[in-house]
Amino acid sequence: MEERSELKSKPQKRVLIATDGSKASECVADLGVEIARCIGAKIYAVYVIDITFFDSILMDESWVKNTSEQFEKLGRESICCIEESARAAGIEAAPILLKGNPAEKILDFAEDQKVDLIVVGSTGKSGAERFMLGSVSEKVVRNSKIPVLVTRERIKPDKFFSCGHEYEINSTNAVYREP
Repeated sequence: MEERSELKSKPQKRVLIATDGSKASECVADLGVEIARCIGAKIYAVYVIDITFFDSILMDESWVKNTSEQFEKLGRESICCIEESARAAGIEAAPILLKGNPAEKILDFAEDQKVDLIVVGSTGKSGAERFMLGSVSEKVVRNSKIPVLVTRERIKPDKFFSCGHEYEINSTNAVYREP
């Protein structure tokens, strides 16, 4: 009898969905929300304001402040979209806005919160472009002790299967179809 009570008290799974505010990251977020829904996980919607380049060159303080405020606004909008999507799916979500090196902050937060899965997007850059810009997803994968799902933007299908159920998509809503 005690075994059952131990099973019920199992800690809730946690999924970190990292976003950069791009259109492509919306599809990544949708996939992360769907995974969290299937496994009954809590979501951390994370946006990191990359302030590392502010330190590297001298800039006008008002420009830095204005730019930082714009990134913060974009970040809040991005994580709030994920939060709304998660809540619509009946999932607990926490919006998290961080400042610093994106890969480092994502990894530190994931470890501190004992996250079970990190979901990040990849833009598909290669060669010189990736070398010059770096890749947050690549750095996260290389340095994470936690499983990482890297996905590219995907075209949303007309219907999809999720957790053993078939759904049809009509404009903005997914509708469950009885088998």
